[in-house]
Amino acid sequence: MKGVQFLVAFVLLALASKFVSASDPSPLQDFCVAINDTKDGVFVNGKFCKDPKLATAEDFFLPGLNIPGNTSNQVGSMVTPANVQQIPGLNTLGISLVRIDYAPYGGLNPPHTHPRATEILVVVEGTLSVGFVTSNTDNRLFTKVLYPGDVFVFPEGMIHFQFNIGSTNAVAFAALSSQNPGVITIANAVFGSDPAINPDVLAKAFQLDQNIVKQLQSRFWWDNN
Repeated sequence: MKGVQFLVAFVLLALASKFVSASDPSPLQDFCVAINDTKDGVFVNGKFCKDPKLATAEDFFLPGLNIPGNTSNQVGSMVTPANVQQIPGLNTLGISLVRIDYAPYGGLNPPHTHPRATEILVVVEGTLSVGFVTSNTDNRLFTKVLYPGDVFVFPEGMIHFQFNIGSTNAVAFAALSSQNPGVITIANAVFGSDPAINPDVLAKAFQLDQNIVKQLQSRFWWDNN
């Protein structure tokens, strides 16, 4: 019986360890301000850390998220990040923020995924159609129309999007459960990879004519480079 109890405890501990490692690790100190100078730094979670005695309020501060992003581009949206690259004090804290601006009549934050973070989004202005798709084999779409003050959650790793269906500018803010959530925009990754994916692969995967695949690759490769 003791052997069985030990085995159960071991399995539960292993599962708990797995869940803990599914997101950014918890810090072992108050903070770990990231620095680029490695001379006197300690490497922690992807960044070198400044001596805590040298940290200042500026390490935890970022101005400018009140300024609209430029949506004059092909998709009609702009994402302004506030992650560890902009706020070094976020290092090891497991959280970040973005502002997203959408042009009227179809501004789109195209289908993408964050490999390291769950996202929670709140609409401040405008009307957005948002959604995410679950993994194979269900590929179930969860979608909702959001108005100012509405909140929607995109689970970690799920492909998701936001689309401005209104006639005015739209603005949203989103928090992500990683200091560096990463982003993979599906169309750019598939059709704009460098070097390009073999057109035969994409033609078969998407059931498209190879000439259409090559046309898409030429467009997205140019945009990405």
